[in-house]
Amino acid sequence: MTSVVSETDFTEYLDTIRRFTNEKLKPIELEVEDEGSIPEPVVQQMRELGLFGMTLPRVYGGLELSIEQQCRATYEFTQTSAAFRSRFSTTLGLASQSILFSGRPDQCNTYLPKLASGEWTGSFCLTEPGAGSDAGGIATRARRDGNEYVINGEKCYITNAPDADVFVVMARTGEADSGNKGISAFIVEANAPGLSTGRYDRKMGQHASRTSNVFFDDCRIPATALLGEEEGLGFKTAMAGINAARMHVAATCVGQATRLIEEALTYALQRVQFSRPIAEFQSVQNMLADSQAENLAARSMILETARRLDAGDLALGDMSSCKLFATEMVCRVADRAVQILGGAGYMDENIVSRMYRDVRLFRIFEGTSQIHQGIIAKEMIKDASG
Repeated sequence: MTSVVSETDFTEYLDTIRRFTNEKLKPIELEVEDEGSIPEPVVQQMRELGLFGMTLPRVYGGLELSIEQQCRATYEFTQTSAAFRSRFSTTLGLASQSILFSGRPDQCNTYLPKLASGEWTGSFCLTEPGAGSDAGGIATRARRDGNEYVINGEKCYITNAPDADVFVVMARTGEADSGNKGISAFIVEANAPGLSTGRYDRKMGQHASRTSNVFFDDCRIPATALLGEEEGLGFKTAMAGINAARMHVAATCVGQATRLIEEALTYALQRVQFSRPIAEFQSVQNMLADSQAENLAARSMILETARRLDAGDLALGDMSSCKLFATEMVCRVADRAVQILGGAGYMDENIVSRMYRDVRLFRIFEGTSQIHQGIIAKEMIKDASG
């Protein structure tokens, strides 16, 4: 993907994102977590900055950033509560990329401009109580009934479901044993009869990222809501969105780790024990150094993989390597940061303790670490076998 944004203009854009993060997001990061929502004026600023449309072409009102530029921008706006990123990440990633990948021209023209501008919030419905890593186990069913489809089923842990205007829904149109090939994708607007959302999930972290179950009870949608030209393309559609999301998650972990290292270093320089700053103790220096080195490694591998993707190389194994390494890395960094801050790091009013809880999620969604280990190994074996 070649960006239409020049490097000079993009550097200025990064500066704007950096100021927005430092001046607008960081000062309220604890407040939004306590209240469980992001103020609408802040969301409006996100819209004005184009954050909802970073991944989309200019023809639909997006910024049309390259994947490398998307990752570099993500490094900047994720150096605060991860909940801010969650407010627009599903819209720019899973939802919009699925429509861009599989949508008919009329679907792209109808929905992508609204998603790119942030006028509409998109949500992505794949996970179910009985289907997560095994997407082929989806039980939600869509039945053709004349000029309509009727959807029945339940989705869970759906990011932005309470705020969504439109859902990209994976449902089974094939037989019960049809696996991935029997899954189709649908565009379902939030006001569709028979669609409802449950109570807000109570989570370990990312409290201001609102998630809930989504219920389909004889939910009727027009047959034209089928995403694409035919049934059975849902799994490929889902993977198109998920692959993009995995790079964004990896880049998010670099931003989170950068902030954690900053907080740990600042504290280590100020905290005095045994008549000197704890930053002078080798044990603390080791934790800081390991964190810095691992974050640099993650940053570098993500940018290298992004450049390959921009050049047209799908690089599935490398994408999984980025997601696996970065998500595991940020959890190690968060643990060290809490250790360096000691009791202060365990207090709920400290951003480090909040981030410690927040980053644990990244090893689970968009494919668990174990799923990505399997993908990496399979790609290695395939390459070795010619």
